[in-house]
Amino acid sequence: TRYWRDWSSDVCSSDLKSVKPPPVAAKKARATPPAPKAAKATTPVSPSPNASASAAVATELTITSKNYSSWSLRGWLMARIAGIEFEEIVVPLDLPDTAANIRKHSPSGKVPVLIHRGLAVWESLAIAEYLNDLKPEAGLWPPSQAARAHARAIASEMHAGFAELRARMPMNIRGTYPGKGMTPAVRADIERITGLWRDCRKRFGGAFPKDDGFLFGTFGAADAMYAPVVTRFRTYDVKL
Repeated sequence: TRYWRDWSSDVCSSDLKSVKPPPVAAKKARATPPAPKAAKATTPVSPSPNASASAAVATELTITSKNYSSWSLRGWLMARIAGIEFEEIVVPLDLPDTAANIRKHSPSGKVPVLIHRGLAVWESLAIAEYLNDLKPEAGLWPPSQAARAHARAIASEMHAGFAELRARMPMNIRGTYPGKGMTPAVRADIERITGLWRDCRKRFGGAFPKDDGFLFGTFGAADAMYAPVVTRFRTYDVKL
């Protein structure tokens, strides 16, 4: 499908060119993977000794590696689609203090977490809904009721489902492991996902005024939810 072709060349690239980012207010992180070109810098997880300086930032998004963490990538994409200006706080993975550092920002102890004017919003779908309320003109969800309901349904299915695919084909955008992890259960997940994509394009491809070939025409929250799946298809050379 066109959805797959677009994302195999764009979302899977190191700089994630397919989403045009707003300016990001941040400092350079020393212990994190290189930031995408569009995001000029990231902020180290260590809190600033000057509390007033951090208070000047109205919005923060705390994530881990966008190469390995599918939920971090989803939250980051949601914020980029919304077009908000935010400070990106990247917590390095697999260190003794990783969990403790995440808890400094996230009430749930998980990422992503968006903090906007002191309000913490965690879980990717909750972030999508909050950003949609904040910036309805950004078009995270389709404008029509039917398309919007369908987009939320498939996004929720991604949030709760496809456990076999997620477990046996962990995300690693920079990796290449052709054929690894494929099982009958994983293939069933893949068939369900690609069936969802085809159905969305057939029924709702024109849900937005402009059809760029994504699930509902324009890149939105549902696409952000499935973007990490597309990177898995590329990493593991999944035949569709």
